[in-house]
Amino acid sequence: MPSARPWGSIGKGPWMPRSAPALRCRMGAAAGWVLLALLPAAGGQTTPPSGCGKDLSSLYYNLCDLSAAWGIVLEAVASLGVVTSFVLTIVLVASLPFVQDSQKKSLVATQVFFLLGTFGLFCLTFDFIVGPDFSTCASRRFLFGVLFGICFSCLLAHAVALNFLARRNQGPRCWVTLAVALLLALVEVIINAEWLIITVARQEGSSPDPCRLEDADFVMALIYVMFLLVAAFGTAWPALCGRYGRWRKHSAFILATTSLSMAIWVAWMAMYLYGNRRAGEKPGWDDPTLAIALVSNACAFLLFYVIPEVTHVTRRSPEQAFEDDIYPTRGVGYETILKEQKSQSMFVENKAFSMDEPSFGKKPVSPYSGYNGQLLTSVYQPTEMALMHKGPTEGPYDVILPRASTASPAAGSASSTLRAEDAFAAQARHAGAQRDSRSCQVQSPYGRNRW
Repeated sequence: MPSARPWGSIGKGPWMPRSAPALRCRMGAAAGWVLLALLPAAGGQTTPPSGCGKDLSSLYYNLCDLSAAWGIVLEAVASLGVVTSFVLTIVLVASLPFVQDSQKKSLVATQVFFLLGTFGLFCLTFDFIVGPDFSTCASRRFLFGVLFGICFSCLLAHAVALNFLARRNQGPRCWVTLAVALLLALVEVIINAEWLIITVARQEGSSPDPCRLEDADFVMALIYVMFLLVAAFGTAWPALCGRYGRWRKHSAFILATTSLSMAIWVAWMAMYLYGNRRAGEKPGWDDPTLAIALVSNACAFLLFYVIPEVTHVTRRSPEQAFEDDIYPTRGVGYETILKEQKSQSMFVENKAFSMDEPSFGKKPVSPYSGYNGQLLTSVYQPTEMALMHKGPTEGPYDVILPRASTASPAAGSASSTLRAEDAFAAQARHAGAQRDSRSCQVQSPYGRNRW
């Protein structure tokens, strides 16, 4: 009969309490691997920079990152540019009824189109401040050339119109200048659309990513925009030598704007192609370089072209001011009414003072022109006191000249006839007492027979 196994021999199995320490070691190793697997994930989580919220996506960190001040500065300048462009557009459109020069009025539509392109450049700056993804990269590559093409095509169309104005003082119509600007900008739209489709669809075997773009390809796609810039600069020069000098200042605005724009474009292309790589900041400085180029060129558009043109759009030309001085036009206004009332009151006062004076026609007429040698009823009628003070008169009063008067009193007045007879009788008595040698008697003219 087999002997019973001792209790100690039973504990040699793997499931016995003797194997518990090995089990605990295996469990500890598994927990360690789990912690090691979680540590990289915890280390990969990026904390938001100072100035940004915790729930904000990393795509928009440049808008609020205080350590990268370029994004905040460009954001502030671009916001100010957006507001300024919008206000200037409203001012330019609102001043259209007050534009007195028809030639300047024909250029307002092209200038409004230029302001829309400048407004878009300021808005596109935010696209370069935020991080790259599919939508931002596609809009960058398409709108960068299109918006600059709109601005430079408007400058070129304005320069062409100035050449006509400087030589003939008569430029093309409003719709012609605007159509030229639209057609020139439409060429850049077609070029950028085809270039974007070809470069994105060319990536075979992978998902299309517009962010994968060579720097040289981006610059080469802007050749037409550079051509517009140089053409606007060259076209504005002949307008300075035109016959009508009042258009030279507008040509000077275009020259200043295009000159500064060419300097900005040379600077940003040099940094984008060579400078950033040599400085060792190739991927990090590309977006700030393009954003600074957008803001600086858009500010140059406002300061050197838009604001001067808006201030000169309502000014009158020298020829028009000269014509207004010679041939003043009557307008309906408070000042015109006051001037008319003043002139009417002055006319009434002068008429009142000129009642005693004879009214002359176009040809001066003598007051004695109506005298035909006959005695009129309106004669000089001196009073008795006047005759006494005057003393004796020599010579008869046979002929009495009438008084030069424009208004004759009513003939046949009884009182005037009696006073004349008394006067002549007293004069006759006084003359007879003084002159004894003469026996002539002074007779009244009223005693004679009248014709």
